[in-house]
Amino acid sequence: AGMALYKIVPKNPYYFWSVMSLIMQSISAHDENLSKTMFLPLAERMVAKMVKEDKIEAEAEVELYYMILERLGKYEEALEVIRGKLGEKLTSELQSRENKCMAMYKKLSKWPECNALSKRLLLQNSDDWQFYLSYFDSVFHLIDESWTSPAEGQMSLEGDLDYTVEQTVRFIEEQVTGASKSSRLLRGPYLAKLELIQRLRQRGCNDEHKLGEPEDLMFQYFIKFGDKPCCFTDLKVFVDLLFPSQYTSFINRLLGSLPLTPPEDSEFALPADIKALQRHLCVVQLTRLLGLYHKMDKSQKQSAVREMTMRYRHGLRFGKSCLKTELQFSDYYCLIGAHMLLDLWDNGEEWAVWHCLTLLEEGLSNSTSNAQFKLLLIRIYCVLGAFEPAMELYSSLDAKHIQHDTIGYLLTRFAGSLGQYAAASQACNAALRFFHSNQKDTSEYIIQAYKYGAFEKIPEFIAFRNRLNNSLHFAQVRTERMLLDLLLEADLSTSLEESVKSMSLRPEEDDIPWKDLRDNRDLTVLFNWDPKDR
Repeated sequence: AGMALYKIVPKNPYYFWSVMSLIMQSISAHDENLSKTMFLPLAERMVAKMVKEDKIEAEAEVELYYMILERLGKYEEALEVIRGKLGEKLTSELQSRENKCMAMYKKLSKWPECNALSKRLLLQNSDDWQFYLSYFDSVFHLIDESWTSPAEGQMSLEGDLDYTVEQTVRFIEEQVTGASKSSRLLRGPYLAKLELIQRLRQRGCNDEHKLGEPEDLMFQYFIKFGDKPCCFTDLKVFVDLLFPSQYTSFINRLLGSLPLTPPEDSEFALPADIKALQRHLCVVQLTRLLGLYHKMDKSQKQSAVREMTMRYRHGLRFGKSCLKTELQFSDYYCLIGAHMLLDLWDNGEEWAVWHCLTLLEEGLSNSTSNAQFKLLLIRIYCVLGAFEPAMELYSSLDAKHIQHDTIGYLLTRFAGSLGQYAAASQACNAALRFFHSNQKDTSEYIIQAYKYGAFEKIPEFIAFRNRLNNSLHFAQVRTERMLLDLLLEADLSTSLEESVKSMSLRPEEDDIPWKDLRDNRDLTVLFNWDPKDR
């Protein structure tokens, strides 16, 4: 159809639709040999013809050419396209051209170019984390290959590069110095220093001490960024650099730096503003992550829960002006207190679970849109066998689109086993509606992608549709729904017979792709501050 249209109205999009359909044939061909020898080379020739005739107009057309060359494994040619005149059209995404160059350098193991390009981009923006990673990857490849600089000419196509540990340490130190003078707070260089220590330690190099002690670096990072919510998630990645013997002293050092005002009527020193609260909260999260709360005995845990509850209630005063949809600043105190109570419940303390429920319900009444409170409450109510509150909480989560597949199990898994057959049937129907409508929706996305020339998204949409069709949850919910129908509706033998007939079950034509089923549940959706060994 694309070629027929192109012959009538010679417009580029029509021509490239037919090129794209060749790529799609190569993707869906079961014989890889066929796609490498027939479909892709044909697509390549069609685009090369347009390039030769200088008819390439749009960025999407260059993207398509790159996509074909990459799938054919012609990485050198792909690199030439991006670095050449055609590459100048790649403008819609930030650093689209550089990212594609980097991908090709990695495929071709051109580590000098990879390193020089990363270094150049970091000098332009020393906060761009992805380029630190490619910088480190390439440096260590060069060290392993004992790469040396050529006697004359430039070091690589992309300019100067670093190829020893000393140069790398110096470069990172320069970035940190630059960041300390910057008018804007930059996190990248400080985290890059920790990342470098981690990599040197994994390789057994003794150069890491040149960069400083991890404990000091993390402490300095906390002083700079502790009042930002991202501080905990940044440091979380690097806590393995601390030795267990340092945990307590590190936490005490952090606590010592906090700007808390001595209490008048409470037993704890409390924060005077939101920034101080955020700093203390960061320390509490790190304490939990390092396992210090897990090592406490029963009475210590109880007083820690009391402290969390009190800090939570005190912190509510900072969120009085928050909108209904916003979260309270002190919500995590409440959540961590609930986690501690669940630890106690794990150890056989029956009262702790009821205490936990009341604490979470109190949290939810102050912060009505906090999904973490709702998810944890759903789990606890279901474990206790109380399904109705779980049902209400789940519907208030207002799960949209793909979430029916990723978190739908929280409801469907318990409803039937807790004897809530009508609710189970409703939950299954809601999930099935999503799976069925997705078939129609995805076709719409694909049509739009053709229309606007977003060619590289088309295989992604098709892969997305297949992943949903092969969802384990979809297969389970379909089967479950049939069983529920039989249980609920077929109370007479005649209606039973009709029900079974209407399901048109033919075992020999079973359409559930058992071999390809995918478990798409999101098991990381609940926040967790447990150490690795738990």
